[in-house]
Amino acid sequence: MARPVQPLVIRFTHWVNLVTLLVMAGSGLRILAAFPQLGAVSFPYRWYPFQGDPPPGALTVGGWLGGARHLHFAFAWLLVLNAALYLVYFAASGEWRERLFLPWRDARSAWHTVLHDLRLRREPPASVGLYNGAQRLAYTAALALGVLCVLSGLALYKPVQLRVLTAALGGYDAARALHLLALSLLALFTLVHVVQVLLHPRTLLDMTLGGRRGEDGGARP
Repeated sequence: MARPVQPLVIRFTHWVNLVTLLVMAGSGLRILAAFPQLGAVSFPYRWYPFQGDPPPGALTVGGWLGGARHLHFAFAWLLVLNAALYLVYFAASGEWRERLFLPWRDARSAWHTVLHDLRLRREPPASVGLYNGAQRLAYTAALALGVLCVLSGLALYKPVQLRVLTAALGGYDAARALHLLALSLLALFTLVHVVQVLLHPRTLLDMTLGGRRGEDGGARP
């Protein structure tokens, strides 16, 4: 039997993540709207262009601060449980070898992908298995951003009890800024991901139905 392109656990956790992150992003923006400065009003976060401007209401969920907090914390635990299932499978199944960026294997392919996308290189980038180096780099970066979201979220949730973590992130205000930055970068990753799916709709079928791999390890046509 041919091995699926996207194993069942990967597909399940992917779609749970989609729903969970949408709710958490919307409720998080609703929480931000209650105090749209990144720090104290006088704190010089000049690099943040929306200082003092609340997010558009259409992007928020929860209705009010208390409702948004309840949603955010409830779905945060769902995110953690889903991530735990994913990471256990990721490590035990060996899928990490297929998906994580390994510099000695993927750096050249990632660089060639950038040159190819900029029309500076004619030949398409080489792939090892299902993915090229740039895809693995983006996947690994998204995982790292997810970890940063969780750590900074914990620092915001329990800044006193987890004061060592809060201090390691630069304090409460810095953790809040990191939390928003990680969300923004994940939103950018998601936007690029959706565009790539629209350009290659078969990947949506693989993530829904599993797909099958060919003898070379790549997806079957």
